[in-house]
Amino acid sequence: MKASPKESPENAIRILVVDDEPDIRDGCERILRRMDFDVFKAQEGEEALAKVYAQAPAIVLLDLKMPGIDGMEVLARIQQHDPTVMVIVITGYATVETAIEAMKKGAYDFIPKPFEPDQLRIVVNRAREKLRLTRETEKLAAERRKTLADLGTEKSRIRTIVESLPSGLVVTNALGQVVLMNPAFRLQLNLPEDAPAGQPIEAYILDEGFSQLVRESSAGRHCSSGSAPTYEFALPGERYLQARGRSVISEDNECLGAVVTVVDITTMKILDRLKSEFVATVSHELRSPLSTIHEQIALVLRDMVQGDSEREQLLLARAKEKTQGLISLIGDLLDLSRIESGSVCQEPKPVQLEDLLRGIVDFLSTRSNSRNQKLTLEAPQTPLPPLTADPLALESIFGNLITNAINYTPDGGEIRVAAEVAGDRVQVRVSDTGFGIEPDKLDRIFERFYRVKNDKTRFITGTGLGLSIVKGLVQTLRGAITVASEPGKGSTFTVTLPY
Repeated sequence: MKASPKESPENAIRILVVDDEPDIRDGCERILRRMDFDVFKAQEGEEALAKVYAQAPAIVLLDLKMPGIDGMEVLARIQQHDPTVMVIVITGYATVETAIEAMKKGAYDFIPKPFEPDQLRIVVNRAREKLRLTRETEKLAAERRKTLADLGTEKSRIRTIVESLPSGLVVTNALGQVVLMNPAFRLQLNLPEDAPAGQPIEAYILDEGFSQLVRESSAGRHCSSGSAPTYEFALPGERYLQARGRSVISEDNECLGAVVTVVDITTMKILDRLKSEFVATVSHELRSPLSTIHEQIALVLRDMVQGDSEREQLLLARAKEKTQGLISLIGDLLDLSRIESGSVCQEPKPVQLEDLLRGIVDFLSTRSNSRNQKLTLEAPQTPLPPLTADPLALESIFGNLITNAINYTPDGGEIRVAAEVAGDRVQVRVSDTGFGIEPDKLDRIFERFYRVKNDKTRFITGTGLGLSIVKGLVQTLRGAITVASEPGKGSTFTVTLPY
């Protein structure tokens, strides 16, 4: 017989063994516990009924001949109390008439004494399987009743949910025509309450970017990417909305249309602006006095004579290092503030990327040479197409990436910078033979203030903002950045920019 699945302690089936012979009770208990049942025992009828009422067993092994109330009376009372309890009669008086009478009164099965352990296991496993099937049938019946009830109210329920959503929602067909829009969407776009559906999305809003998002989502353009594209747009009165479109795909993999949600992000935009203004103000107020302190510490260190205390020199050098770190942190915060406010990349110019990279590599070669590292630039023989971008933003992107590669590569390592054309874009790779990054940390390295810390990198100083700044600038330039890394072998950061 197929073995029954192992029951967890909290889900173990309860079974009551009722017999006036201790050896029978104890033997059954040993066998049944090995079968993962929750076993308890009784030696006579009154005790058995009390335990049935109190502990609700699913199966009862019941002896027919006991002092006091006999087994047939106990069986009748159990059936009256709970007909679902499966009673297996065990008796030494095994006659056909006794078995028939017990079955008529509701017993599930019959075991004659004396019995072998295998006989007990077979009968009890059969009862357990029947119990499992009964429970599964009841569960399926309940689910079916629930499904039928849900089908009757699903349409009105969905409409109620859609209309009560605080965010705007619009549903389109595959042609980009509106088939449903909720009151929040009408309110957000200042549409009349009785504005009818059925028109192309352009009939309701004139923003071309939003209309394009709806059309592309309705046609299933972004299904392969697995992500729902977003689009932010502004309305008169300094109101800002964010739309997210998701295609509706049928079981036949056919795009039926799209569901587009629209969220009011005006408050978030205002908070971001206030935060950026606060960071910029505080940073400007701090940078000047910190720069003065840094210069004065450097002046004191320069003027110290050889006889001065080494401890004082060490403390001053440490203070100088810390003030320089704070100045760098303030500079990074200001860069982030400018990125968030959109005040970077305002004056794009034609840039010959290989010349810019060559200048950065030449400038940072002094640092790499001091650590006996090999820093090289691999540029194609044919000049790259010029980029129309902010040169300062490009210098910040690749300066940060190459500096990181130098910092996180041991002495004697190698850093390679390679640029090439990739379709209608320019691709730059910064590769190193450094410490590498663990796979579970790759998703976090572009977070603000996050730094990979382990025994090899804990002595490397930094703010943890460099890669966040790089990603922000790359996105501002409508590019993308990816990273591939293997611990102990190095990392490769790839930046792709349109030209």
